[in-house]
Amino acid sequence: MKNLEIAWTLREISDLLRVKGENRFKVRAYNNAARSIKKLKEDITTLRKKEVLTEIPGIGENIAKKIEEILDTGRSVYLDELREEVPPGVLSIISLPGVGPKTAGLLYEKLQFKDLSELMVLAKDGRLRDVPGIGPKTETNILKGIEKLKKNMEHVPHGLARVSADIIFELLSSFSLISRVSLAGSMRRGKDMVGDVDFVAASDNSHKVMEILGEHPHIRELDIFHDNRAKAFTNLGTKIDLQIVKEDKFAAVLHRSTGSKKHFQQLSALGNKKGINYDGNSILKNGKEIIVSDEEGIYSAFGLPYIDPELREGAGEIEAAKNNSLPDLVDIHDLRGDLHTHSTWSDGHGTIEEMVQEAVKMGYSYLAITDHSQSLAVANGLTVGRLMEQWDEINYLRKKYAPFLILRGIEMDILRDCRLDYEDEILAKFDIVIASIHTGFEQNKEAITERLITALENPYVDIIAHPTGRILGRRPPYEVDMEKVIEKASKLGKTLEVNSSLDRLDLNAAYVRMAKEAGVKIAINTDAHGKTGLRDMEYGVMTARRGWLEKNDVLNTLDSQELLSHLSRNRVGVR
Repeated sequence: MKNLEIAWTLREISDLLRVKGENRFKVRAYNNAARSIKKLKEDITTLRKKEVLTEIPGIGENIAKKIEEILDTGRSVYLDELREEVPPGVLSIISLPGVGPKTAGLLYEKLQFKDLSELMVLAKDGRLRDVPGIGPKTETNILKGIEKLKKNMEHVPHGLARVSADIIFELLSSFSLISRVSLAGSMRRGKDMVGDVDFVAASDNSHKVMEILGEHPHIRELDIFHDNRAKAFTNLGTKIDLQIVKEDKFAAVLHRSTGSKKHFQQLSALGNKKGINYDGNSILKNGKEIIVSDEEGIYSAFGLPYIDPELREGAGEIEAAKNNSLPDLVDIHDLRGDLHTHSTWSDGHGTIEEMVQEAVKMGYSYLAITDHSQSLAVANGLTVGRLMEQWDEINYLRKKYAPFLILRGIEMDILRDCRLDYEDEILAKFDIVIASIHTGFEQNKEAITERLITALENPYVDIIAHPTGRILGRRPPYEVDMEKVIEKASKLGKTLEVNSSLDRLDLNAAYVRMAKEAGVKIAINTDAHGKTGLRDMEYGVMTARRGWLEKNDVLNTLDSQELLSHLSRNRVGVR
């Protein structure tokens, strides 16, 4: 937990510096440090004792001293000073459409709002357009953005919930009083935003289990609602729901607690036709209880094959199971490489060689280095001259690590006016080109959609990255006609991305399934900015599975030669 707290502190410093308009390199330094610490596998207090803080990628002496201060005192004087300089309401709105740091400061100066709710009232009253530079269109976009953010306030991103889930799972798994324990609910189904973290445990001593749970330092508050059920709140604000049952009820309760309400209703309706009564606690057939030891046994009682947790949304999986047409879901071991990664050449904190070494260690066959393009100055985007220098390094490393394949790639910005960030004569020299939007989120649906479609129509663009631009819990998706984008990608044989970063998980599962049905290939990538980020692939796979993807639907399940042939096919007649 300490790692996450430090990362959050550094991220807030970065955000506040950005609001103040500070030097972009300073802003990026704190952001990279936060990202690096968030990905650490070892506790930062241990690294401090070893006196190796400055060996963490992105941590220099100055930031290391601030980390030590936080560890010693529980606070950062520098952060406190920044908070004094930047009004609290400003930081909460800089991710809204049409609101950058300058606009946020101006809105606060003129309207003196306290929070999002107050700004929402002002927007509904038409008061925002009284501020210079804010017209009716921008006001409407801001209001829509606030409504989307407020809608998600009762839920937290999967990544944040995962921190608490891992801590509590490790605790419960260590209890000798518990024979079995499992995640359940929306976390187990892999939803990108979750209300609470559900657990089901098997034990004969529920009171003792809940007593020990309530004493854990990660638990802020524990409420016991029934003899076998408790709700808890963690120090991170995550809600925990623990249900403790007898061993012989574990499978049924776990199943009921995992699937959505629709999934359970559809399964129960099927059971009624077969003379089966299933209440989520026990299964009765002709009045006699069927004892099951696992979830496979539950589905078998209904005459169905096992349905993976990610599919249990009541979205056609029961019918598919009846017809024996469930997808053979993609598995993380099917992936042969990562096609979206960054290095120290732009805003990453791992060298190309470090990224390659980690990919080799993971058993991959290839890795695409896709640093940012020249217009994204805040991310140290590559000019054409720097590209040539980077390619010299890649060519050297290709020889050193052969037969491992290192692809010369780029994450190229799609500019506001639909132009791409490099001319075609440069794009033709890349092995792989990813296009994405990093600016102009406030544009309307037609403009954003046109930008993405224009990029797809370029013969050198292979993949559209994080296609809806969302940052979970912080920035809503921009307005875009994804059906139109998917249709164009299908027509042109282009690929869309599932970005595995826990901040994004973009495309979402619904669009992934829509893309599959349209015959569009999906690339599951990490967008890693350091070697530990390459391990985030499991979350992209989780989202892909929720979208019913199979191995053949995923671009980076191809081997090296198949991948190169596919990329070349998109360029037939062009080079």
